[in-house]
Amino acid sequence: MSSVETSAAEKVSASQTPSPTPSDKHDLVIPRLSSPTSLILMATTCFTMLIYIASIGSMVIMLPTIGKDLVINPASLQWLVTAYALTSGCFLLLFGRLADIFGRKVVFVAGCTWFIAFTLGCGFSKTALSLIIMRALTGMGGAAMIPACIGILAHAFPPSYARTVAFSMFQAAAPCGGVLGGVIGGIVTQYAPISWRALFFVLAGVGGLVLIGAVIVFPKDHDFSEDKRVDWLGAFLITAGLVLLLFCLGQGEIAPQEWNTPYIIALLVLSGLLIVGFVAWEHYVETHLTLPPLMKLDLFARGKWKFSAVLLISFLVNGAFSSWQYWATLYYQNYQFLSPIMTVVRFLPMTIVGFSVNVIFAVVAANVSGYVLITFGCLGTGIASILFALIDPDAIYWAFGFPAAFFDVLGADIIMAGGSLYVSMVALPHEQSLAGGVFNTITQIGISFATTVSTIVYDRSMRSESLREGIVLNESATNATPQALLYGYRRAQWTNLAFALLAAAVSAVLLRGIGRIGVKPERKVKDLEASQRESGSDALELTGEAPALPAETGLAGK
Repeated sequence: MSSVETSAAEKVSASQTPSPTPSDKHDLVIPRLSSPTSLILMATTCFTMLIYIASIGSMVIMLPTIGKDLVINPASLQWLVTAYALTSGCFLLLFGRLADIFGRKVVFVAGCTWFIAFTLGCGFSKTALSLIIMRALTGMGGAAMIPACIGILAHAFPPSYARTVAFSMFQAAAPCGGVLGGVIGGIVTQYAPISWRALFFVLAGVGGLVLIGAVIVFPKDHDFSEDKRVDWLGAFLITAGLVLLLFCLGQGEIAPQEWNTPYIIALLVLSGLLIVGFVAWEHYVETHLTLPPLMKLDLFARGKWKFSAVLLISFLVNGAFSSWQYWATLYYQNYQFLSPIMTVVRFLPMTIVGFSVNVIFAVVAANVSGYVLITFGCLGTGIASILFALIDPDAIYWAFGFPAAFFDVLGADIIMAGGSLYVSMVALPHEQSLAGGVFNTITQIGISFATTVSTIVYDRSMRSESLREGIVLNESATNATPQALLYGYRRAQWTNLAFALLAAAVSAVLLRGIGRIGVKPERKVKDLEASQRESGSDALELTGEAPALPAETGLAGK
């Protein structure tokens, strides 16, 4: 790839990056999607997303078996999932910045190697503690791979139809990974001689293929900045703050005194102070020091604050999406008493729908306003929540279960594909991995937040219904009646609906005028400037000339 791709960004941010060379001033070359290199590159990034998500989806189905084999008490069993999600979510921002500074390919290869090593470690773990530690370390590898992939895709495919397809396929791998992880986890747990351990060896094997593909086809890293200094204090503040926040969100409901537990209160306050301290420190770095900040705060103002609106929408919708899956799983297993395999079967349509949505999205996004698409996506996830909030337990699967699964993944995938594409539009070339890390970090926090809130609603609703029935619940509420459970599940889904509707309102109010976020195949590179301006973004024109940026974008004159 030519260095033309970064020249416009370099001119805008001359104080941070080298001046472009004269050879940069020619039209950008858009790679052909049909070329072997492009296809292998997309396949490599897609399989990266697949194993990243499958590492979570597979664990849920295997938890009971692992708990019996390693003698893990139920209270600690959740940490097999939480440990991975905690580190993979909290380190996205740091590794995104490191990828932009030191090279996306370098960070990806290091992260993938780390992921493979500790995934193998999971397969050989003999105790609960060692497995939990291995899971946490594996999550750090995933946190390095995902933002690096986003930056690599944005660099390899400049704004064009090719980029739309590449990002759509990348996001399509997420639902596939979630469901396939559950299916493969269930199969190996039941049929493999070494049971659940086989799953980790399968993931490590696929990771090895991904690593080989990355070494071969990922483009050579470009130096976007000569300044390789890292804002380590900022990295510590935000990472520690997020770790404590997500820990509290996961532990608050199961702590000895729930949210009144002293250590939960103390850690919540400390996490808030660390995050506020991070914002204050980043502002100080930008205004008083020559050290490059971990994250420029004006990133949130991009596209006339539409970047922040997209983050908020992703926070809400992906939270509702994952929370819907959580409560639907409990409904199938605890209320309808379905086996784990039969529960997975009911989620299988989500893989097909999710993949199809992302494939079609590449075409639709080039012809339909992003405002319409994203608002529709919010409503889609809301429809899924309504269907389960009103579900008739005696009805057939096709009446409620199938359409709910269809709309849940339809809405979330539109938001993920559209959101990631828009983020790549408004982020400068030297910010692509960081911006992707911010987007995915907010998504992870949204998932934890929505699940926590819906769990509180479920617990309070189930307990109040049990009191109305004259039943005194035991400590673990195992004597709750099916009617009380169903009442709690329905209330939790109404909570998910509230998240989805709030996201739709944000989209309707703040994303007007966003324009089309996709590009038609026949569009020329020089024609993209008008599309970018109508999207309200400050994305750069691609003809090699420094763009005239409006003051409200926060980039003009920097």
